Amino acid sequence: MSQVKKAAVLDHAHVGDIHGAFGSISQHDLDPRNDFRSRLKTLLAVMGPGLIVMVGDNDAGGVATYAQAGQNYGTSLLWVLLLLIPVLIVCQEMVVRLGLVTGVGHAQLIFNRFGKFWGWFSVGDLFLVNFLTIVTEFIGISLAMAHFGVSPYISVPVAGVMLIMFTISGSFRSWERFMYLFIITNFIAIPMAFMAHPTLTPIMTGFFVPHIQGGLNGNVMLLIIGIVGTTVAPWQLFFQQSNVIDKRLTPRWMKYERADTIIGAFVVVIGAAALIITTAFAFQGTHFAGNFNDSGAVASGLTSTLGPVVGNIFAIVLLNASIIGAAALTLSTSYAFGDVFMVKHSLHRSWKDAKLFYAVYVFIIAAAGAIVLIPHAPLGLITILVQALAGVLLPSATVFLVLLCNDKHVLGPWVNKPWQNAVSMVIVGALVMLSLILATTTIFPDINVPMLVEVLAIIFGITLLIAGAWWWKNNRNQPRVKEVVDEEERIEWRMDPLEDLPPVKGSKGRTFGMVTLRLYLIVAVGMLVVKAFQLALG
Repeated sequence: MSQVKKAAVLDHAHVGDIHGAFGSISQHDLDPRNDFRSRLKTLLAVMGPGLIVMVGDNDAGGVATYAQAGQNYGTSLLWVLLLLIPVLIVCQEMVVRLGLVTGVGHAQLIFNRFGKFWGWFSVGDLFLVNFLTIVTEFIGISLAMAHFGVSPYISVPVAGVMLIMFTISGSFRSWERFMYLFIITNFIAIPMAFMAHPTLTPIMTGFFVPHIQGGLNGNVMLLIIGIVGTTVAPWQLFFQQSNVIDKRLTPRWMKYERADTIIGAFVVVIGAAALIITTAFAFQGTHFAGNFNDSGAVASGLTSTLGPVVGNIFAIVLLNASIIGAAALTLSTSYAFGDVFMVKHSLHRSWKDAKLFYAVYVFIIAAAGAIVLIPHAPLGLITILVQALAGVLLPSATVFLVLLCNDKHVLGPWVNKPWQNAVSMVIVGALVMLSLILATTTIFPDINVPMLVEVLAIIFGITLLIAGAWWWKNNRNQPRVKEVVDEEERIEWRMDPLEDLPPVKGSKGRTFGMVTLRLYLIVAVGMLVVKAFQLALG
């Protein structure tokens, strides 16, 4: 295997020294890290994208979803968070490999390897869902500051200006340090949980004994899907892949960025669990239990049951989550715009040097903030659509991710191992099942949800068995040839420039899968559009 001579990166600012929030690494630093101190220093310099993408997913919608889970169902849904840890790690680890090895953003890879239809589809749904989600972040900002008596006509514009100013500084390190302030603030949810006077037994039962307080019904099923949708979101794939590229990471730093991602997965679940535990114990035995309204009402309720300090802390957690979510989501959109339209798109560049990249960022922030300030804007409808669209579109994003990670022209010696593909397909299947439940219950709210779940679970299990049998039949007689690749050569391997990649070879299985995916998306999205019009017209 020969080392590539030409970089595939789309922006030359993505090549150079690493300047992280807590340290720098020279582009030509090839020294081994043999002791704990040097490894820790390297990890501190490299880490950031994994933490930011994970904590950013505990955004305004996440805070509301976790608070609702605790207020309405106590600690009985904590087990869902535990199941999400491997899902987060597996999905985002694949994104890390794609970013470090290719140097090209997720959107551009989809364009190149799947064609214009899927390219525009992936970018279009990213822009739409991201924009609607950013609107919900500004809703979160307005609710949080309203708790302190601040008008949204003050809080929303001030937050928008702040988001713009710390992003257009022209310094990746300054931006990352600013994001770390929000990551650190996220941890105040932990002492808040202790202030709710929790007891250990129901927490341990909630984590390790899957059950649902009150039994399975349509409302709790939608909430579980909401937890999955707010914790595993399509924008994460686009953001982390572009952010590790912008940080100038290469395969040499793979294990450190993997560690960053794993740490982030646990951090996001700890924060989510703290919110569930807080509302579960604060509201148990009160008239607030089972009566979730919105995050603003949660802050007021906590003030009533535990005092103003806890209510204020929750409002700060909501504000912090909304800001970091808005920052990461908007940046993921700007990164995708730069990828698709081949314009300079790096936080290392100044405003003058990347005007279109930053202009997209500014426009999205301004437009999303303006919508929140429109009197009688359908903010509740927007929130419902965000969760539904994200749930419907996530399976397709995950399918593209798995296919890209099996493309040898893209990842070479870094392609998925068989066990990774097996785990990935189980995850994709589970997401498709949840997506179908979400779409069906959104359109037909009176459907028998427990029966729907049972039927889809049986279909899912049979499909997995058939797929496993098909794979075994086609591979049992194949000679097992283990490709031996020198580790140093593997570290230095990078994808060829996009224009030099050979076209993807078609197959009946791939064609059938892509056609099926297209039909599913047309039906599911069409159903949601009809439902949106019904809700809008009352």
